[in-house]
Amino acid sequence: MTAFHYAFKVKDIESTRAFYIEMLGCQEGRSTSSWIDFSFFGHQLSAHLSDHIPALDYCGVVDAVKVPIPHFGCLISIDQFKEIRSILEKNEISFIVEPQLRYKNQVGEQWTMFILDYSNNPIEFKAYTQASEVFEQ
Repeated sequence: MTAFHYAFKVKDIESTRAFYIEMLGCQEGRSTSSWIDFSFFGHQLSAHLSDHIPALDYCGVVDAVKVPIPHFGCLISIDQFKEIRSILEKNEISFIVEPQLRYKNQVGEQWTMFILDYSNNPIEFKAYTQASEVFEQ
């Protein structure tokens, strides 16, 4: 398995731990008072404290929907998508892009939703109807 590593800015460790570990169920890795690592669906995220979290830029347009750039996320199964959606709704997390089906009846049909973590980082959760179509055109 090849996993990616992504480091990003957060406003505090406590709310980051609450969001990713307590709510989403990510496994905590190493941490200090200024950063925390965790497994985000098998990938290593490293959240670092910063007083300079950039404003969101909705410069991306995908299927006529404006999305924030940059953002990160993961490809998950449809069952995981439903479970995460339920967890987010239960915790009253607002969607910046409501859960929706994109490219219906086309190659690459996918469920997608965007949220913000407690530090205002945009995250996309995406589930392809056919996992084999991730890179198809």
